[in-house]
Amino acid sequence: MILRLLLPLLMFIALTALLFSGLGKDPKIVPSPLIGKPAPDFSLETLHQPDRQLSADSLKGEPYLLNVFASWCAACRIEHPVLEEYVRRGQIKLVGLNYKDQRADAIAWLRRFGDPYAEIAWDIDGRVGIDYGVYGAPETFVVDAAGIIRYKHVGPVTPEIMEKQILPLLQAGNSSGGQP
Repeated sequence: MILRLLLPLLMFIALTALLFSGLGKDPKIVPSPLIGKPAPDFSLETLHQPDRQLSADSLKGEPYLLNVFASWCAACRIEHPVLEEYVRRGQIKLVGLNYKDQRADAIAWLRRFGDPYAEIAWDIDGRVGIDYGVYGAPETFVVDAAGIIRYKHVGPVTPEIMEKQILPLLQAGNSSGGQP
């Protein structure tokens, strides 16, 4: 009889504890199963030169930032000046993955806002994005010189994220042959 009275109270306490434990967590932090693993292989047309292919293998040799962007992505406009500034300073190699976008729209967007990308792969159907676990844009990956994914950021990159998370990983990936 006492158990029957205590059961709703215990269930309430357990549910409250479960919900309370999630309050301090950042919903933008999405753990990626790819961290510490080789970047998924791909071979895609480049955005500007459809007769040229870009592959994950061809990017090995120096660390880079893989930035998933699209002309339809409002948040991409927020992070774009940040990425441009770090490229201008020579602090990052920026590679783009144009995600589920029309070629003409993406090129027009880059003409309007600037093109800081060393290379841009065109992922019209989003298949490569699926391999990377992308569910929207912008998303950004730090890939070391050996082609290993070291970090994933969901949402716009800010100067704080660049300084505290991304640059240290890129520098470690450059100085130690890809092993931070």
